[in-house]
Amino acid sequence: MSDGQAMPSFALKVPEGDDRERNVCTRCGFVAYQNPKIVTGSVATTEDGRILLCKRAIEPGFGFWTLPAGYMELGESVEQSARREAREEAGADLELDRVLAVYSVPRISQVQIMFRAKLLNADSITPGPESQELMLASWEDIPWDELAFPTVVWALRQHREVEGRADFPPFSNPADGV
Repeated sequence: MSDGQAMPSFALKVPEGDDRERNVCTRCGFVAYQNPKIVTGSVATTEDGRILLCKRAIEPGFGFWTLPAGYMELGESVEQSARREAREEAGADLELDRVLAVYSVPRISQVQIMFRAKLLNADSITPGPESQELMLASWEDIPWDELAFPTVVWALRQHREVEGRADFPPFSNPADGV
């Protein structure tokens, strides 16, 4: 470095008082924590109950259908993140109703927060760069065998379970994982 300071050097070790290996700076002891990523998304419906689905134009799940969702950015709330993802993926404007579910996906270090939402501009949605195409699907028309992720299936089924209800506790991972 130009100011004469040494570059940090990290090593895996268990910091004092911790219970797992972390990347710790060998010079100053700074712990570089690696934490799960937060994904936000929504089950967004039209006035007549159709659900917004996006066909993925990126991996993972290229060519499969999903709900508008993605990684939360620094400096935004979970609500802002869910609305931004819907705009980016589908040009969708949403009115968020409430949290539908919070899913834990430890194998990929994610926490997914899904909202129940109203789609405010169904007539003007358009695929964003991460979507090949969009669909406003009735329950009967959901392409179940072409859904990208288990959490999409969970969110759709749980949304259906509380359809028309004003109050319910948020769901979590189904016990059977299906």
